[in-house]
Amino acid sequence: MDNHPQMQGEQKPISVIERLLRHDRVIVAVAVTLLVAVAGAYTVLGVGMNMSAIDMTSMANSMAKPMVITAQWQPVNWVLLFLMWWIMMVAMMTPSAVPLLMLFTVVKRQGQDGHRAAGYTGFLLLGYLLAWALFSAVATILQWGLQEVGVLSGPMMVIKSQTLAGVLMVLVGIYQFTAIKNACLSRCRAPAQFIAQHHSPGSKGALRLGMHHGAYCLGCCWALMALLFVGGVMNLYWIAGITLYVLLEKGLPQGKYIARLAGGGLIVAGVYLMGSA
Repeated sequence: MDNHPQMQGEQKPISVIERLLRHDRVIVAVAVTLLVAVAGAYTVLGVGMNMSAIDMTSMANSMAKPMVITAQWQPVNWVLLFLMWWIMMVAMMTPSAVPLLMLFTVVKRQGQDGHRAAGYTGFLLLGYLLAWALFSAVATILQWGLQEVGVLSGPMMVIKSQTLAGVLMVLVGIYQFTAIKNACLSRCRAPAQFIAQHHSPGSKGALRLGMHHGAYCLGCCWALMALLFVGGVMNLYWIAGITLYVLLEKGLPQGKYIARLAGGGLIVAGVYLMGSA
């Protein structure tokens, strides 16, 4: 008969959107790459700031003519400074979250709502970055306070006193040996275990999971970010160096030993800095 029903083994045509959704890991990888690239460009160009990060890095390497600029803390300056910190954190911290994002995408892909895997991963990333938004707000207030009391230089956003810079390095070095650092680092280094323990369904569950993981990441790395006040908040060498270190600490099998080695090095460097002040 001509009007026979569609045979059971016959497949419906697959749309372009469906084909793309089947490659959600590629979508996530491309989206993360673009996010980091845009955030990195924003940081390097110093959008909204008086100088670009390239100019500030050049100034940090030339101590012949230090500049003195008085910051005017208007509402727009608060917003721009917060965005500077947050977008810089996006560029620095998102690469270290890639293993979690990719593994979460695979887990979600295997579930009942697998076609929404990439979207759920987006909520996970948003939650993760919201945790760093909180850090950025605190860093903005801290920078204002340090500049108000004259501890921080205006243009370079770096601690003026060599002694205070040394003290900060020693404190960060000590933090590398603490139990809370070790606990947070352990969770950041085990994304599969973290997902298994804290996973919950839906977009809200993905958002909460991202915020939860971001909190542990914050506990692991906040002290390292304080080192930007030693080398210069917009010093590209320090930004790249800390970003690379975080990747090594979280990604390599010897991450815990790397953390302790770095802690010892920071303590020695801080003591030397204080002694040579």
